[in-house]
Amino acid sequence: MNPQFNQFKKQITNAFWYRLFMLSKLPMAFFSGLKIVSLSPQQAMISVKFKWINQNPFKSIYFAVLSMAAELSTGILAFAQTYKQHPKVSMLVVKLEAEFYKKAIGTITFTCNDGDKIIAAMEQTIQQKIGTTVQCQSIGKNSDGEEVARFIFTWSFKAKK
Repeated sequence: MNPQFNQFKKQITNAFWYRLFMLSKLPMAFFSGLKIVSLSPQQAMISVKFKWINQNPFKSIYFAVLSMAAELSTGILAFAQTYKQHPKVSMLVVKLEAEFYKKAIGTITFTCNDGDKIIAAMEQTIQQKIGTTVQCQSIGKNSDGEEVARFIFTWSFKAKK
């Protein structure tokens, strides 16, 4: 696990720094209203609330906004492990799979529990200096606990020279 995780968590969960990060690096996610619900080395939860700016013509959350929230739930776990790593490690989504089950209205919370898989891939990347990939699942549920969507992101990690 990245020894800098707690520093990363403190910074990214600070409201001011989170908004600044989102506005500068992920502006569409900022305007869509993605929020960090919780973050640990093993799990991340990201929520998005239905509102005018992220709607589709069917009066639900646009699938691309759901994809952003799901991606952030996996990506924030990966980013936390690359934070201040030596050597630096690049990360990239190389594949995305998605299934949608219910109309996304209200608040949808995406949960990824694959932090340990990311930590293992990161350690392999750094120690063996080889590129690795890992599949991370994110499940989106509404406020009633009903599954709305399920995403699988394949992340690639590569140690920089």
